[in-house]
Amino acid sequence: MYFCISMAPTLKRGKDRRSGLILTIPLCTEQTSMEELSATLDYLLSIPSEKCKARGFTVIVDGRKSQWNIVKTVVLMLQNVIPAEVSLVCVVKPDEFWDKKVTHFCFWKEKDRLGFEVILVSANKLTRYIEPCQLTDEFGGSLVYDHLDWLNKRLVFEKFTKESTSLLDELTVINENEKGSQADKDRSSESNIMPSFDPETVLQTGHELLSELQQRRFNGSEGGGGGTAWSPMDDELLAQPQVMKLLDSLREQYTKYQEVCRQRSKRSQLEEIQTKVMQVVNWLEGPGTEQLRTQWGIGDSIRASQALQQKHEEIESQHSEWFAVYVELNQQIAALLSAGDEEDLMELKGLQQQLSDVCYRQASQLEFRQNVLQSAHEFHMTAQDLSQQLDGLLGMLCADVAPADGAAIQQTLKHLEEKLKSVEGALQSLREKGQVLLDQMSTQTSFSYGKDVSIENKDNIDHIHNVMEDMQLRKQRCEDMVDVRRLKMLQMVQLFKCEEDALQAVEWLGELLDALLKTHIRLGDDSQETKVLLEKHKKFVDVAQSTYDYGRQLLQATVVLCQSLRCTTRSSGDTLPRLNRLWKQFTVTSDERQHRLEMASAFHTAAEKILRESPELAELMVDVEAYEEVETVGKGLLDRLTVPVIFPDG
Repeated sequence: MYFCISMAPTLKRGKDRRSGLILTIPLCTEQTSMEELSATLDYLLSIPSEKCKARGFTVIVDGRKSQWNIVKTVVLMLQNVIPAEVSLVCVVKPDEFWDKKVTHFCFWKEKDRLGFEVILVSANKLTRYIEPCQLTDEFGGSLVYDHLDWLNKRLVFEKFTKESTSLLDELTVINENEKGSQADKDRSSESNIMPSFDPETVLQTGHELLSELQQRRFNGSEGGGGGTAWSPMDDELLAQPQVMKLLDSLREQYTKYQEVCRQRSKRSQLEEIQTKVMQVVNWLEGPGTEQLRTQWGIGDSIRASQALQQKHEEIESQHSEWFAVYVELNQQIAALLSAGDEEDLMELKGLQQQLSDVCYRQASQLEFRQNVLQSAHEFHMTAQDLSQQLDGLLGMLCADVAPADGAAIQQTLKHLEEKLKSVEGALQSLREKGQVLLDQMSTQTSFSYGKDVSIENKDNIDHIHNVMEDMQLRKQRCEDMVDVRRLKMLQMVQLFKCEEDALQAVEWLGELLDALLKTHIRLGDDSQETKVLLEKHKKFVDVAQSTYDYGRQLLQATVVLCQSLRCTTRSSGDTLPRLNRLWKQFTVTSDERQHRLEMASAFHTAAEKILRESPELAELMVDVEAYEEVETVGKGLLDRLTVPVIFPDG
């Protein structure tokens, strides 16, 4: 606190011979406000203790730079301000100043009325009344005194006193309110009140001030030579215990306040966690559950199931944000549990349990829904794949079959069997996936906390059953058509086989005819050989007859098969005419061969008979008749041999 006035009184550290304090009032030539001077004196006199003020004051009025009437006014004012405390007033006069008679007469005249002695003295003679070591250098003394430094420290002390006292009151109120709020938790607390000053700053200021005061006291007690030593003023001695007391009280209340702040922070953190927990719980049990409740379909195709999966991913993304908050809250609760008070453990554990239950339940519902959608997607994919296979198989069955040969038919049959087997495997896979999906939907859990909520799965279940039944019916129709196609193809294989075997019979008959014409030409050298050739010829004819009959049966079978297969464009072609033509040629040739062998047998028999008879027989006519018979047969055989076995026209 600094007074910018013309006369600034100072309460210096020096003391008079009675150990009273010395009050110095420097006067100047400028106009002085007596009101300000009086207020300044009142302030300075409020600093010393009553014991110190009881020893009285020595007032030095430095009038060397002022006028007499101002000095006189100041001296008279002392009577009103501090009449009882003033013991001596020393008016320091200038070397060339005032009329001695007037001044002495005036103060002497007012002595009884003033109540203190007033002495006019020169600066160099002031030491007669006050020790030089108690005077500053401006009055010829050796006392070291810096008024501005004292004033700054005084301002710091008063600022600290004011702030610390106010802070102490505020902290006391806050701590008491906190104690009352803890005793009655239902009562609204004013614990949110914050102190007007920063306790750390005020304590730091107080410690610095106390250190400065203690340092000054130490320096004063040490003392020094050369008249520069001084004793601490009584106000500084009084300030030390006051500062220490304030610091002790502040530390005590500040410690309590720190605990209050810790409790506040803990409660605030607990309330914040509770608020966030309820936000998470309310969202998961409200909008989150509602989202899952409205998304219960499985779609009727791959595209629909994919759209539902995409929608579910969006729902999962929204849930992930709340699950991240859950993880953060769980970590905060775990930290509080590890360092929490007993009274908070139950509440924290309850919050943690509630949060975990809701989050795990919601996460399991999301996972369950995801599994259902995945199973539905696989079911629809299998159904679509099966449908495409059935369409392909049906296309094969509906197409006209025009195989070139039996091998092609066998290949087609094999391909059909493979297709049918693949369809059966796909249908079995569809049944398995459908059953998995049905089982999942039958075990669907509740979407409401603590309540049973029925999910409308009837449409989904009906759809699954309808798809499987439809695929089963389509597969059955295809199986029936495959059976028909298999029978038809087997008939075609039989047809091709009959045609092939008929051609083979024609070839065989042709080969028999060729052999008959080219190799069956001998007639035998005797009757016995001719008979053997006849037996062989009959057997040869029997083989040809069997071959012809086999060919005829095969060709008749082809006609029946063509009629069954409705192959109007297919017939035996020229096989039957070839067979008939060859058979006719063969029969003509075989008959001719038969006649020639029979004639040869008759010729050899007759000839051998003649040759066996003796030439001496008497009856010549008999011999002539036998010879003629042989000759006739022989000529007839020769004539027959000159004719072709078969003519070019067959």
